Amino acid sequence: MHRKPFLPTKTCLVCGRPFAWRRKWARDWERVVYCSERCRRQRPAARKESDA
Repeated sequence: MHRKPFLPTKTCLVCGRPFAWRRKWARDWERVVYCSERCRRQRPAARKESDA
């Protein structure tokens, strides 16, 4: 039985592409908003200032 189609998905805030749950994100899936390290580095400047 193949279970990958049943994984939860989100949409990346930078590129707008959908991405699926990964085991390494299991602890903080609620906080994951970027699909990749590249998108995380390219995050909008407004978000960066609000985090500081």
